[in-house]
Amino acid sequence: MSEEETPAAPPPLLRVVNPDATPEEVAALVAVFAALGSAASGEPPRRRTPEWSAHHRKVRTTHPHGPGGWRSSGSPR
Repeated sequence: MSEEETPAAPPPLLRVVNPDATPEEVAALVAVFAALGSAASGEPPRRRTPEWSAHHRKVRTTHPHGPGGWRSSGSPR
């Protein structure tokens, strides 16, 4: 008789050792490990460009002139 080769099942990724664990505790652990695993999924997170060094912030607008200009200079446009 020849033995049929069966593919070996991969080992479990998570094994609960404490028999008193509640389903909520197991779900919390699975959620934490799933979040940690997604960070190493391949591409690094995109680098954000800081807003303080944006080019449009370097350009100054002209201040309003005329009566009440000083008051409206602090108003958002």
